[in-house]
Amino acid sequence: MAMKKIITLFGAFALLTNLNSLSYAQVLEDFRPSSVNQLGKAYPQVNSEGRVRAQLYAPEAKKVQLDIGGVKYDMIKNEQGFWTGESERQQEGFHYYQLNVDGASVPDPGTKYFYGAGRWGSGIEIPARDEDFYALKDVPHGLVSELNYYSKITQSWRRCFVYTPAGYEVNTKRHYPVLYLQHGSFEDETGWGSQGKANLILDNLIAAKAVPMLIVMDNGYATRPSEQTPFQTTVFEEVLMQEVIPMIDEKFRTLPNRESRAIAGLSMGANQTMRIAMNYPEAFAYYGGFSGTSNYPSTEPLDADTFLGGKFKDGKAVNRQFKSFFLGLGTSEPAPFPGVVKAFRQMLDKQGIKYTYYESPETAHEWLTWRRALHQYAQLLFQ
Repeated sequence: MAMKKIITLFGAFALLTNLNSLSYAQVLEDFRPSSVNQLGKAYPQVNSEGRVRAQLYAPEAKKVQLDIGGVKYDMIKNEQGFWTGESERQQEGFHYYQLNVDGASVPDPGTKYFYGAGRWGSGIEIPARDEDFYALKDVPHGLVSELNYYSKITQSWRRCFVYTPAGYEVNTKRHYPVLYLQHGSFEDETGWGSQGKANLILDNLIAAKAVPMLIVMDNGYATRPSEQTPFQTTVFEEVLMQEVIPMIDEKFRTLPNRESRAIAGLSMGANQTMRIAMNYPEAFAYYGGFSGTSNYPSTEPLDADTFLGGKFKDGKAVNRQFKSFFLGLGTSEPAPFPGVVKAFRQMLDKQGIKYTYYESPETAHEWLTWRRALHQYAQLLFQ
């Protein structure tokens, strides 16, 4: 009966119209260029439903697809050689994506490029309802500096980015607390300043009377010369503690004590920073883990006597160590992240360890989750 109703409704028109055309008819035509397009580029575009529309000039191509959110959408070529197509609705926030041209995945030439998934590629912003907290506003702005340094541990040149708050260059007698902030898997030190908008989040928070602070964003991948394998993190802990922190304390006006030092990371970075914070209790008084903990990927119950060498066994000692212990997670995170964080929280509860838990509504393992988590976490620091 249902099929008869559909055929009756569309009649002969349905026989002449393919599925792509039907999809176009249902799309709201209020598309606007993405906020992260290259200068003067009209595409890609986003509409009020959160759909992404891409366009590519490829007159000789046989097949072009928009690849976003793990789904590939066929694009249609016009007589001038332009391929155009759009996705289904995407969740709010930042998304990596690419175009697929005759089987080859390539960046969209219309967007700025971002480092993620182990490569430089395209990204797009789906406007979020709460984007005001990371928006570029008419408030005093800090400065993000690029700092190159030679690591004796890795015997290679490395790079970190340092955010200094508004007024740092003017009031030369003031010293500041520091947040060490780490990226996730297959990303690098550019992530928090680019996709994460950490500087804008802190600009807006500080303008609203949060404590001014420095943020240091380093590359979590670090190996010895004999271990030159891509995407390994074997000596990052040593690099951070033995080289980066002393360098920052020397080059910048910091408050070089544990009460004025925080650490946080997302996903892989949450794992790394938790281990560092627990291995160096004299170094950090604040910890933040966004979408991850050091029991990843296990969702099994944790034994405080053995987990991380028993670092969480003495709940009272952990409570004395941290002025704030923060965990953040998106409500739509894929497995195993919810189970991982749940198992870790259950251990904390059993040990009587105090912590702040934040859930980002309707976001998954993505930058909007981590922007929101940073926004919540930074307000707890250095009070």
